[in-house]
Amino acid sequence: MTESREEIERQVESALTLEFPTVELVDLEIRGGGLPALTLFIDRPGGVDLDLCAAVAQALDELRERYTVEVSSPGLDRRLRKPTHFAAALGSDVAVRTAAPRNGRSNWRGRLTAVDGEGITLTLDKSEVVTIPLATIARAHVLYNFMANGGQRE
Repeated sequence: MTESREEIERQVESALTLEFPTVELVDLEIRGGGLPALTLFIDRPGGVDLDLCAAVAQALDELRERYTVEVSSPGLDRRLRKPTHFAAALGSDVAVRTAAPRNGRSNWRGRLTAVDGEGITLTLDKSEVVTIPLATIARAHVLYNFMANGGQRE
């Protein structure tokens, strides 16, 4: 029996709710192979550390029987999947790939200026504005700008 992504997501979220109520499952990846690898990206107020990642992995005994389980923080270029993820990233620069081309293109980069339950609005270069329905987004993530966030040029 092959589990769907949604089934695995429900199992993980259920386990997190019971044992780690402040931890959010941000995203997950499943990669094939002999024993498939399941990578979980988690977050919590105050951040994620190695001890939390290890504790979450240990708490997922049932999944560890079927997958190699890896647990990680979402990182600076965190993925955006849910409307709440997009809402938390308002004002950030983001990269979005749509499942099918819109206006002849599938890849978009711009400032996230609006989000609702139906879609997002990006302001692109030259002040061009585009609205993308959530249902058409294949992948999205925050673009972390080191220079804008305290980096220095050499």
